[in-house]
Amino acid sequence: MQEFVKHLGLKHRREVVGRSAIFGGENFVLEETDWYLLNLFRLWWHYGISFLRLQMWVEEVMEKFMRIYKYQAHGYAFSGVEELLYSLGESSFINMTQRSVAESLLQVGVTQRFIDDIVSAVLRASYGQSAAMPAFAGAMALAGAQGTLWSVEGGNKLVCSGLLKLTKANVIHATVISVTLQQTEGKPLYLVKYENEVGIGSDFYDIVVIATPLHPDNSTITFEGFNSPTDVIQDSYQPTVISLVHGYLNSSYFGFPDPKLFPFANILTTDFPTFFCALDNICPVNISANFRRKQPQDAAVWRVQSPKPLLRSQLKTLFRSYYSVQTAEWQAHPVHGSRTTLPKFALHDQLFHLNALEWAASSVEVMAVAAKNVALLAYNRWYQDLDKIDQKDLMHKVKTEL
Repeated sequence: MQEFVKHLGLKHRREVVGRSAIFGGENFVLEETDWYLLNLFRLWWHYGISFLRLQMWVEEVMEKFMRIYKYQAHGYAFSGVEELLYSLGESSFINMTQRSVAESLLQVGVTQRFIDDIVSAVLRASYGQSAAMPAFAGAMALAGAQGTLWSVEGGNKLVCSGLLKLTKANVIHATVISVTLQQTEGKPLYLVKYENEVGIGSDFYDIVVIATPLHPDNSTITFEGFNSPTDVIQDSYQPTVISLVHGYLNSSYFGFPDPKLFPFANILTTDFPTFFCALDNICPVNISANFRRKQPQDAAVWRVQSPKPLLRSQLKTLFRSYYSVQTAEWQAHPVHGSRTTLPKFALHDQLFHLNALEWAASSVEVMAVAAKNVALLAYNRWYQDLDKIDQKDLMHKVKTEL
């Protein structure tokens, strides 16, 4: 994503200072201060060196994951998620998709209390799931929570629209209905049928990339003409609801009767309360030099992440009063750990599924990696450069090429 932003001439949005805290249902289990050393001391006082062990574990995972950028720079691609993960971390990465975050962290000496208070709060905010989720996806989420997150000035959507414009692609605004396999001279040819306000249309394609979850709740695409069924994923997706509330926060619920004294802009939660996962005071996509957050007693725009739409009574719990509520609900992530096998990127010859990788981990950066892998896979297969697909011991091969 950093490469896309640089290539498109976009800028990182200026960060606005705001303190964070973790709420345990009755009180805050951890509160951030304005002093870095004091924050470290509090972590050490409450949890010993668990935070250092967590950081070392995450850094080890990320150091191996970063190998993918070097492999892709040399044109290597993978036909399946398992092959990709094995090339990065061998069997340890495969095992991390089958064992929980909690189990993995306990093994490296992180305490159960730290997992319950800190790790679970981050995973609830990232995935809406608990520390029982697989360790690989959990490591990706925990890496993103270490203060390196950023956003694009003007909105992250500028990356997508900018890349689309850069490709000069012919965009057909329509909903795909079906993909039909038709053989021609030994090579596959795909008839893609779609529907829009004009009516039903269709076109033939040599290569088809599906960039949407192939789940009955998310997709209505049917596949026709295939001898064997395509890998349509039947497992569960995690529903997520985002509510943008313009109103006055009920600071009393968080133990601050005087709203002027409420110091936090971001609130994560442990397993309790169950009706919301995270709450944060959001800023505009364009931030001027003199922009300041609203005072805690003033009306502001708050983003509430929850597993279900908030009831009126729950909104009244979080806010003294509010002017408006805008809600978006979607199947945000796979329920990690619900699938026993890892899917393939290649559903058929020259038919690819980009979203396969989100069953290992789901984030914008991970999906960008998946997109480049699929592009390289399609290219290498089309030109029969099979030595660039599913190769073993790539670290040695890349060093040799250098």
